[in-house]
Amino acid sequence: MTRSAGYGPRVPDVVFPCLDEAGALPWLLPRLPAGYRAIVADNGSTDGSAQIAAEHGATVVHVPQRGFGAAAHAGLVAATADVVCFCDADGSMDPAQLPRVAEPVLAGNADLVLGRRRPTQRGAWPVHARVANTALGVLLRRRTGLALHDLGPMRAGRRQALLDLGITDRRFGYPLEMVTRAADAGWRITEVDVGYAPRAEGTTSKVTGTVLGTVRTIRDMREVLSR
Repeated sequence: MTRSAGYGPRVPDVVFPCLDEAGALPWLLPRLPAGYRAIVADNGSTDGSAQIAAEHGATVVHVPQRGFGAAAHAGLVAATADVVCFCDADGSMDPAQLPRVAEPVLAGNADLVLGRRRPTQRGAWPVHARVANTALGVLLRRRTGLALHDLGPMRAGRRQALLDLGITDRRFGYPLEMVTRAADAGWRITEVDVGYAPRAEGTTSKVTGTVLGTVRTIRDMREVLSR
C-alpha cells in the first residue's frame, strides 16, 4: 500500500508481525485507514502469507530469525514514517481503529499509546490468557508505577525514539520490554480502548491463544521484569 499524496510523514507506518496469517490478511490489510502503510514482517510463513501481503500492497520484510520480537523489531527498522504503529496480524484487531492509538502520538500528547483490549464477542479472549494478562498487568504496574491494564498489542510510538530504547528481547517479551524501557525513560504512556475479536478462521495464535503459548509468554515476560 503506497502512501497517499498529501499525508506526508504524519501518516504512520503499521508493523504486522506475521507467521502463517493467510486467513486474516485479505480482510486485515484493506481496512487500514487512508494513507497508512502496511509493513508485514514475515517470520517464515509457509502458507503464502508473504505473497498475499504483497498482493494487497503491503511492504513485506522477510525475517529469518524466529520470534515475535524479531519480527516486530525488523518491521520497526524497516519503517520510514516518524510514527509507527504495531498490530497483530491474526484478524483479532481492526486496523480501522489504528487512529485511536496513533493520534495522541501524532498530536504530541503521548509518547507511547497502548490499545487496551475490549472483547467484542464471547470467546474472543480465552480465560487462561485473560488471567495471565491480569497477573502481568499487576506486575507491570508494580514495576512501572503506571496505571496500565493491558500490554496492548495495538500500539503507537515515534520510530526513532523506539529504536533508541535499545530493546533486546526478540521473543514474546518484546512488547513488555518496550513498555518498561519507555517507563524508565520517563515517557508519557497511556491506554485507549480498542476492540478485540476472535482471530480469523484458519489462523493460529503464537502468543496467548493456547495454554502453551500463554506459558511461553509469561516465561519471556518474567525474564524481562527480572532484569
